[in-house]
Parts: sequence; C-alpha cells; structure tokens
Amino acid sequence: YSLKLGGDAPAVTETAAATPPAAAAAPTPAASTPTPAAAAPKAAAAPTPAATLPPMTAGARTESRIKINRMRQAISKRLKESQNTAAALTTFNEVDMSAAMNLRKEYKDAFFETHGVKLGFMSIFSKACAEALKEVPAINAMIDDETQEIVFRDYVDISIAVSGPKGLMTPILRNAQNLSFAAVEQEIKRLADNVKNKSITVDDLTGGTFTISNGGVFGSMLSTPIINPPQSGILGMHNIIQRPVAIDGKVEIRPMMYLALSYDHRIIDGNQSVGFLIAVKEGVEDPENILMNGKVEKSLGLS
Repeated sequence: YSLKLGGDAPAVTETAAATPPAAAAAPTPAASTPTPAAAAPKAAAAPTPAATLPPMTAGARTESRIKINRMRQAISKRLKESQNTAAALTTFNEVDMSAAMNLRKEYKDAFFETHGVKLGFMSIFSKACAEALKEVPAINAMIDDETQEIVFRDYVDISIAVSGPKGLMTPILRNAQNLSFAAVEQEIKRLADNVKNKSITVDDLTGGTFTISNGGVFGSMLSTPIINPPQSGILGMHNIIQRPVAIDGKVEIRPMMYLALSYDHRIIDGNQSVGFLIAVKEGVEDPENILMNGKVEKSLGLS
C-alpha cells in the first residue's frame, strides 16, 4: 500500500506492502489492499513502467515487453513468500468516521499553524493501532521460523508504504506508541519527502512490526491485505462512503469506512483478531479517548 505524497490524509495503496527485514534483498515496499496510512504522501497502485509504454493504437494488435525491474522482482518474491509461509486470514469491520472527521475539521487550521503539517487520519489510526496492539500483543509479534519461537515486542514500529520515483517503499514509523499526533504527522512527512527526494536510508526501511495500508485514496471499497513478512498483521483502510446506518433505532447517514485485518493464524487466534479490530474501531470512533489526558488541545500540542 502506498501513501499519497501530498494529500490531506495519508493513504496506502492497493498493491502489496513489502518491508525489508533485518537483511532483505533490497528495501522494498508494497501496498495493496494489504497495504499497511495522514499527512500527505502520494501513492501508486504499483511501481509499473507504464510511462514508458507506447500508446495503444486503435485496431492495432501489437505487443510490447519491458524488463521487470529489480524492485518489482524483490516485491514479487516477498509477496509470494508471504503467501507460502503465513496461514493468512482476513477479518472485517466498519468504522464511523464522524468523530475523526469532526476533530480534523475543528482543529486542522490551528494544528497546521502550530506544527507545520496537516492533521490527517493517519495519526488517528496510528495511535488507535498502537493502543490496540498493547491489548493484543500477538498481532505485534512475529514467528522466528529458525528457532520456532514467538518474538513479542514492547514497541510498535508501523510500516507505511510510500510511492516515490523508484517505486513503492515502506518506511517505518518508529515507536509509534510514544508519538504524539503532531510527531506522527511530522515523521510521516519527513519519510515521504525522503522517498520523493531519493534520500531515504536503509535504516528507514528496515524493520516494522505492523503495517497500515490505505487503498481508500484510490477508491477501494474492500480488500484483503497481504501480510508483510515477517510481520503477523496488516490493517487495510478503505474509502469513506456516506451510508445509511442504524443509530439508536433510527436510520442516519454517516461517513463509513470498511476496515480489514489480515493476520497470520499460526500465531493469532480469531478472537484476538476480532478484538484488535474492535479496539481500533473504538479508538477511531472516539479519538479524544486515545488523546493524552483526554484534553484535545493539549494532546494536539495546541495549548
């Protein structure tokens, strides 16, 4: 999934997120309905050399061949590795974006003036996921196949796929559990700018314990994200659609988003995956609750 470079809210694209492990062939990312996103990086459905293809001619029956670049080869290898290794399963839920959208609308101008970055949905989802991962640590863990051990982490490093000149990359949002909303937005912007300017480092791309992807910026309604190995879980965000929903026995029109969590069933049980997704849903639907001290202005660094 890739983030949109330069949008109001960061998003990840529908492709496949590939985060380079400690020693991977080459830093690769991927976003897809998997992947995997707020401030504003620009995503592409997949790094393809479409720009070099000749235009189609009406009535013509010709073919063109383009060599698969090394990055796409690496991404393909990791995606297939994920399918062959993980016992992948996806669970779904939906989230009412009313509170998040109202929060953003009310504070976006003051937030930008104070911090120099836009207040997007990525900071809300990042913090909601960080809190949910504390409740369900198995989703933030990984399996060490060599030792047959489960490795639990007491930190949250979120992979966010970003599209750049060289294709999709998955820079890491380190220690997301400790970051403020402003810090999340600023770090995402920094990483996205580095990808765009080709100054991203291997350290920025190495690691990651969980991925958030957002295919919604491209109009994706629903998808099943591909797990980003060696991670065990990936959250897929989708587009926001005004839909009729039942609220306290009455039908109301609300901005709704479908959420998808793909997870490795070898390490994560069904009740854990459902519990995690519900925790994320509750955090996004009540963003003030995940803000420090419950004081919005203070938590956003506005007072």
